[in-house]
Amino acid sequence: MTPVPETAATRIEADSLGSRTLPSLALYGVQTARAIENFPISGRSIGDWPALIRAFALIKKACAAGNRAAGRLSEAKYAAIAQACDALGQGQHLDAFPVDAIQGGAGTSTNMNVNEVIANLALRQLGHPPGRYDVLHPNDDVNMSQSTNDVYPTAARLACLLMHRDLDDELQRLAAAFSLKAEAFGGILKLGRTQLQDAVPMTLGQEFSAFASAVSVDTKRAREITGGFLEIGLGGTAIGTGINTPPGYADTAVAELNRLTGLAFVRAPNLLATTWDAGAFVLYSGMLKRIATTLSKISNDLRLLSSGPRGGLNEIRLPERQPGSSIMPGKVNPVIPEVVSQVAFAVIGNDVAITLAAEAGQLQLNAMAPVLVQRTFDSISMLTRAARVLADHCITGIEANDADCTRHLEAGTALVTALVPVIGYQAATQLAQAILKDKATLRGALAEMPGLDADRIDALLDPRPLTGIAPVRA
Repeated sequence: MTPVPETAATRIEADSLGSRTLPSLALYGVQTARAIENFPISGRSIGDWPALIRAFALIKKACAAGNRAAGRLSEAKYAAIAQACDALGQGQHLDAFPVDAIQGGAGTSTNMNVNEVIANLALRQLGHPPGRYDVLHPNDDVNMSQSTNDVYPTAARLACLLMHRDLDDELQRLAAAFSLKAEAFGGILKLGRTQLQDAVPMTLGQEFSAFASAVSVDTKRAREITGGFLEIGLGGTAIGTGINTPPGYADTAVAELNRLTGLAFVRAPNLLATTWDAGAFVLYSGMLKRIATTLSKISNDLRLLSSGPRGGLNEIRLPERQPGSSIMPGKVNPVIPEVVSQVAFAVIGNDVAITLAAEAGQLQLNAMAPVLVQRTFDSISMLTRAARVLADHCITGIEANDADCTRHLEAGTALVTALVPVIGYQAATQLAQAILKDKATLRGALAEMPGLDADRIDALLDPRPLTGIAPVRA
């Protein structure tokens, strides 16, 4: 098709449904224009996810290499397409991808937006204006040997892998921040609690080492689960049949994609199943939900431990980030843990949407893939930012309130448990009841017991040899 300019500022493009007038220099084409009209839904365009555009660019370049090797794409067209893909891979022209991330058509609008932009960038390389599809065509050349059915899910998987790198880095940084605090707080004794009731002695370092361990374990498990994204259906084209692909194309394309990304993609054993199966996203989203749950639980603990400062636990002090009230002078709220918990709630909600979208696949395709992909990206990006904010704006600046840690420990009955091996369970029970009934301190109650001098009481109240408090290990 050779478009006929309407004015110097516009061009006309046509498809099977008719024609549309576009800005003459627009990098997208008629099918993108239709998608803009059809899907004013979320307000988030696919260009808002640079990793997705980069993933598509890498895949389109790899597919072009496969077609060139099969003798179906000329060297000149391959070079122009490859240069266009390189530009997109570098983050250029993100404004040329205005299609809403949530769309009907199982991702066809996304794939065609990419095809049209690459075609028009390639036309520039060949010395032609946008829209000269008689020279190089979005479908016939850029999308050669491909279908949205295999390219869109592959791009989504690759984008998740690219985005997860940042999440992995931030989670490791967060775990390291907890570990540093665990070391700093290793010698501070405090009260351990179960069901919000006094339990047994521990150290503040142990509490923070548990935070570090939980984040580290989740980070490792998430890294392992991303391996499910390495199984792809590239080359399956429509519904996984491989229709319209030349011999050797798919193997060359996957090998080239591995070379370009440094990853180890493999073709799925059953391409038809891979076309509709979103199981890798369900598993990964479940792991993101696990990470979110961990971060929210820790955030809840930080809020409790820092509650007060006069009427709460006040065992730690969080960095003061902003005034906390428009009416109460001097109030400072734990805003960073609060926002992290809100992120967790959103991620948990996304997991529900992802699960429903994966279940809604019918026959040989899942038309609900766009919302599944968008919600996955949303969860990754929010968790990445939340982990960074929690580490930088909260954990690194936490201080211990040694005095209140000691006061809470010695004011309650927690140390009584540590005395059971010394004085027996029955005597320890009577001691605890006396403390609670008389509102006495443990030290005061022990002083009333015959045969205990000050030195003996000091020895009894040292929980280290009695509780087996171990060195801090994050």
